[in-house]
Parts: sequence; C-alpha cells; structure tokens
Amino acid sequence: MIPAQLKEFLRRYKKGTMSEEQMLAKISLLDPETFGFATVDHHRQLRQGFPEVIFCEGKTPVQVGKIATAITRRKQPLLATRASRQHFRAVRKQIRSAAFNPVARTISANQPPVRRKESFILVVTAGTSDIPVAEEAAVTARMFGNRVETLYDVGVAGLHRLFARNELIRSAAVIIVVAGMEGALPSVVGGLVNVPVIAVPTSVGYGTSFGGITALLAMLNSCASGITVVNIDNGFGAGFAASLINQKK
Repeated sequence: MIPAQLKEFLRRYKKGTMSEEQMLAKISLLDPETFGFATVDHHRQLRQGFPEVIFCEGKTPVQVGKIATAITRRKQPLLATRASRQHFRAVRKQIRSAAFNPVARTISANQPPVRRKESFILVVTAGTSDIPVAEEAAVTARMFGNRVETLYDVGVAGLHRLFARNELIRSAAVIIVVAGMEGALPSVVGGLVNVPVIAVPTSVGYGTSFGGITALLAMLNSCASGITVVNIDNGFGAGFAASLINQKK
C-alpha cells in the first residue's frame, strides 16, 4: 500500500463514504503475506518510502514470481535485483508490464513518475566494465522517482574525459561513482564537488584487485571529504542511499 492510497482511505473515512469495517479491511492489507518460503513485508513502503525489493539470487523463478505478484497486487512499485532471464519469464507470466534490464540484471514494474526533475542523481563509471553495477544503481534510483543521468567510462586513465563534463558533474545533487581496478575515481570526483559522493567498488580487475577488495580499501581510505562507500558490486545499495539523500534536497 502506498502512502497516497492510505491518505485517500483516511479522507474517504473522514468524509463518511467509507465505513469503519471497510477502512479496517483496507489497512489489513499491510499485514505480512507468508508463502512458507518468504514473508512479504507490505508495510515497508510506508516506513521507508519504497516497498520490499526482491534479491533473486538463491531464489527459484517460481518463488520470485510469487513474491513479485504479491507486491504488484497492491499496486506497489516492483524491483527485483540479480535476476536471470528465467526469473523474468516467471514474473512476466504474472505481470505483463514487467521489464527486464539484462545489463543491470533487474526486473521492474509500476515505475513511478519523476518527482523532482531539477534535482538529479548522476551515476559515473571509471570503465565500461563497471556499467552493469552502475546500471543496477541507476535502475534503483529511477524506481524511487528520481531523475538519473549517467556518465560512463571516464576513469583516471584519461581524466580529460571527466573534466570535459564538469558542468554536468557540478549540477548533480548526489553522485554515485562506480570503479574497479585501483578504485581511484571517487577521490577525484570527491575533490571536485560539494555534494555527497557514494563510491561503489566493483570486482572488475586483474589478480591483485582481489575481487574488488583493492578498490574497496582505496575508497575507504580516500583523502577526499564527503565520500561514503558501499559494498563491492552493490549498485542497489548506492542507488537506494542516493535516493534517500535526494529526497531531502
């Protein structure tokens, strides 16, 4: 149940066009829905501003399909991450409007309109290989109703590419910087802007990148102020955090 629906129910109850029993029946839809393998939290959108998100890895297509149907049945936005085409096919059988992003590995439906077009989140990558994680962040932020812009493949191996887009960079309300290898790009961006920078290390790199640990440690030890760091390859976490920040702008 989205906040707007609850407000409408309260308005109708106050006006007298909805009985107390009808009001209680509507509110009861907020109760968790249990399938045995999952307990869907339908109250989460009222608490956090966005409904439960499905992490598909480790779940069967049938399980993902049932959870997705439970969420959309209540007209809530649907976002599923780390999804396969098999997951998508199971969801699509139940939700014809569902869309699959093969790069981000996300399934989405009921995307809300952009709420604040003048305040946007910018997603930046060091390299092209970092784009899948960046796309997960971008899809997540858009599902929150944010305007999202992207700037890809502008890493430290050719900083002139980054500086050429300085106007775009300095116009953003929040910046997500996604980088593997040595993970240096967030420090550069953090030294250029006066807005929050969320750094996302990726597992992209050769042997001593240690699956993203080198980039993670570099970002955690950045000398640039205003940088926060999420887990390796966690585009979803970055997009979620950036959305919460942008809502307060």
